[in-house]
Amino acid sequence: MSLEETELKIGGTSFKGVYIAILFSLATTLGGGVWTASSLYSRLESVESRSIPDITPLEERVLTDKQALLSEIDLIKQELSDNDVSQLQGKLATLGVNLQTIIDQQEKLLLIDDNVDDLEKEIESMKATVTKAELVTEKVSGFESKMITMKREVEDLWSAMDYLSNPLK
Repeated sequence: MSLEETELKIGGTSFKGVYIAILFSLATTLGGGVWTASSLYSRLESVESRSIPDITPLEERVLTDKQALLSEIDLIKQELSDNDVSQLQGKLATLGVNLQTIIDQQEKLLLIDDNVDDLEKEIESMKATVTKAELVTEKVSGFESKMITMKREVEDLWSAMDYLSNPLK
């Protein structure tokens, strides 16, 4: 059974295998985009939920204990680099572009769906017309034999016209 012959009927509407494959690939792409957006959003939530260490004790401390002060500054630098706050804006911009692409693709998918519905209606209309034409031709008795006779008469008339136009031939 090939993809072209595969057909799925849902609620009186039949879907061909090619359309099912296209819709499935678009749905999985959209699902992957939504999952990626959800994952990035949860990471952003975890970064926002972390509390920023209170640095007021650093300002109040006397500079006599210079070594302890330098170790706390190094600790703060390490936390900032671990959280990767500097690249957060770039990741948010990338997320916005990805979400816009998903929206655009979804709009195109809805247009394709509308076109498929219209084509299915037209095909059903054509099927009804063909069925009516078959019924009409079956009702006409001897239609085919009359057509054969008429074709023979037309050919004979053309032969006669050719003879009249050039009798020596």
